[in-house]
Formats: sequence, C-alpha cells, structure tokens
Amino acid sequence: MQTRTVDVAIIGSGSAGLYALSQVRRARKSFVLINGGEPGTTCARVGCMPSKAMIQVADDFHRRGHFGKYGISGHEHLRLDPGDAMEHVQGLRDLFVERVLSHSTDKLGDEFIEDYARFIEPTLLEAGGQQIRATRVIIATGSRPLVPAAWRAFGKRIITPDDFFEQESLPASIGVIGLGTRGLELGQSLQRFGVTVTGFDQLDTIGGLQDPEVARTTIEVLGRELPLHLGHPATLEQDGDRLKITAGELGVTVDQVLCSIGRVPNVQDLGLENLGIELDANGLPAVNPTTMQVADLPVFMAGDVNGRRMLLHEAGDEGRIAGYNAAREEITAFRRKTPLYINFCDPNICIVGTRWNELDHEQTAVGETRFAPVGRAIIMGSNRGLLRVYGDRHSGRILGAEMIGPKGENLAHLLCWCIEQQLTVGQLLRMPFYHPVIEEALQAALYDLYGKVEASNSGGPIELERLPV
Repeated sequence: MQTRTVDVAIIGSGSAGLYALSQVRRARKSFVLINGGEPGTTCARVGCMPSKAMIQVADDFHRRGHFGKYGISGHEHLRLDPGDAMEHVQGLRDLFVERVLSHSTDKLGDEFIEDYARFIEPTLLEAGGQQIRATRVIIATGSRPLVPAAWRAFGKRIITPDDFFEQESLPASIGVIGLGTRGLELGQSLQRFGVTVTGFDQLDTIGGLQDPEVARTTIEVLGRELPLHLGHPATLEQDGDRLKITAGELGVTVDQVLCSIGRVPNVQDLGLENLGIELDANGLPAVNPTTMQVADLPVFMAGDVNGRRMLLHEAGDEGRIAGYNAAREEITAFRRKTPLYINFCDPNICIVGTRWNELDHEQTAVGETRFAPVGRAIIMGSNRGLLRVYGDRHSGRILGAEMIGPKGENLAHLLCWCIEQQLTVGQLLRMPFYHPVIEEALQAALYDLYGKVEASNSGGPIELERLPV
C-alpha cells in the first residue's frame, strides 16, 4: 500500500475542518483533507441555513394574522403550498452548499481524499487506498443525530433534523421529540406551515434554558401555539401505518416523528482506540478546550466531534485553534469567547455568558423586564417574553443573561459583546438608547439590575458622565 507523507492531515471537511485548513494553508504546510461523508458543512446542508430559510417562510405566512388589525383585507384567503415552500427552502440550501464547496474542496485536487479515514497509530492514517503519515492530525468529523436503536425499526416514519430537508412533502401530523433548538425551530415552523404538531421532552424545560423564570415564561409563550408535553420520556409503537407516542399518561398518534433528542460525535470506525490513550464512555479522548490538543499527542480535535459547543461559530474558533497549533511546533493556548446561544423560534430564545446553574447566586444580582410594556414590541405585535440579566453584586460587571423575546438575536449579541469587554451595568446605562427601539427592554432590565448592585457611577444622573467645569 502506498504511503504518503504530509505535515498535517485533516479528517472532516465541515466547518471546523475548513477553518483548520485555512490556518494550515496560511502557514504554508503540506496537507491532505479527508472526508468520507456528504460534502459541505452541517450548517449549510441541514442546519443553520436551511432551517432559517424555513423559519422565514413560516414567520412571513404567520404574520397574516396581524393584517386584519392593520386594515389589510383579503388576508384570510392567503394559502401556503407546503411543497412549493419546501422546494424554495431546498433551493436555498443547495445554493449555500454550492458556495461552501466552491470555496473549499472543489479545487484541491489530490489534496482532497473522498473516503473515511482510520487511525493505525497517532500519526498514521489509512484512507483512499493509501496510508498517510502526518506530523500532526486534526479530527473534525462532526456529529450525527441520535436515534434510539429501537426507533430505527419504524423506518421513514422517523426523521431527524438532518433528514428533514430532503422531504418533498410534509405529513399532516408530526410529533417532535426533543425540544432543544432544532426541535423548537422546526416544530414551530411546521405548525405555521399547517402541520399538526405536538412537542415532547423528558425535561421540565425547553430550549436549553436554566433560568427558572425565563424557562416558565418560554413554556407559557410557546405553549400557546404549540402543545408541549414535558417531564416524561417518550415511547413509540406502531399504530397501523402511523406511530403512537406515549409520554406519561398522554398518548398521541401521528404520521411522523421528528427525533431531535441530541447529537453524537462521528467517531465510529475512526480507530481512536489506536491512539493508545484512555477513551471515555462515549469513546472520546480528553481534549484541551484552549489548545484543542488530544492528551499530549500530536493530534487535535475540533468542532462537534468533541461534544463541547456544537455551534458553527464555536466550530470555527476550534478549527482555527487546531489548525494554528497543528501547523507549529509550539502549542499555544487561546482564551475562548463568551458563550452565545440563539434559538430562532418566535420569539427568540437566547442564552449569553455565564449560565444560571454556574452562577454564585450569593454574589449575583438579577435585573429583569418583561416585553409586554415595551413600545416597539407592542407596535410589532410581538410583546411577549422576559429578559433577565445577571451582574456581579459588588462590581456591577455583567455576567450573563437568558431571555425569550422579539429581536432577541440582536439583544443577545449586544450583551455578549459587553460581557466580552467586561463592562459594568453602570457603563452600559451611559450608552445612548434610541426611542422607540427594542433595546429599551435591555435598558429597563439594566435599570432594575443597577439598583441591586453596590457599584454606582460617580456624580450626577447615571445616564450621563460628569465633566469638569
């Protein structure tokens, strides 16, 4: 068997692998990129982009419910053709995938191997009918949906978020099991497309929320549109040509089930046992989150495959770190950015910074506001939700936030940037706030928080900084 020698071998051409490749190329190192699955990133093919295209269609159609209040007639006759809508979504999906491929793997030639790789030893791989000896190896093989083995017997009645965008038609009814980001986004969109949707989660909360007040508000707000059944594991059984979902005392029969209960790393058949180090119960090695190095080996693991932060921007950062270190002799540690999670259901669910369960609550103050009285939210017809901001009780430094609310994606970014800059609540209140904007909700929460921290701005009204005369 032919043996090929390179500086860096990258396994996986998703987001993490491609960002790693950019660093390796910049360092002018020889490389090979190996990918055995579908080309293109998870985000472009089955995640961020097609789901947002579907959400846009669903939200635009849902807005017709406001038209009567505005004096717009004829809205009751509007209809949505699910087949045409899905064709539009798939067309955009194909465009995004094509863009990724045209800027990544299409012009690599023999530096790109379309096959599954397997470790023979830490720096020796087998793929494409050849052996590859690399000075450093980056594992960026991504993840796949978790589907219980017993459920696979139901065939096409079970779909996953990764399968969803291949469907040419939609069922009349569907049960969504797992109400994290993708379950909620797709479930609400399907409901707005006219599909009868029922949601299930064995947890008592949804959307990954930990703050009890935001969690309660979220269940109340989304539960008005989407039936939610929480706190019990779901079981499935065949009911004619349909499926019956049982959770606690509830039983619902549906045409299909969207299984969205999580994702597992793609390490099957990768031969990680040949790295010669201890693997955990999930078959994964220990990974340093600041260097992406696997133990003390010349091997790095980035993106969804390490199971840490399964998000595009995090995969990008991890890929950059892994690529930077794989292309150099000396290993460098990098500070990770402030965590940011956005669920694009309506209203948005957002989590920023330090999580509720990680806070020292004796040293933390909480400021909050509801969106009900916010003028811009009222005008938008979307004044539902709650924003809670966490600050250090002594210094007033902003620590984190959870929210459900309109334009939450924008508020979350503002808060994330402020946390990254280690700003205090007093400093934020000296920033300009226009009227009427949704950011006035953040201003109200900050005022509430300011009254609960010890630190205060010196001199004069807190909105203004005093100047010498």
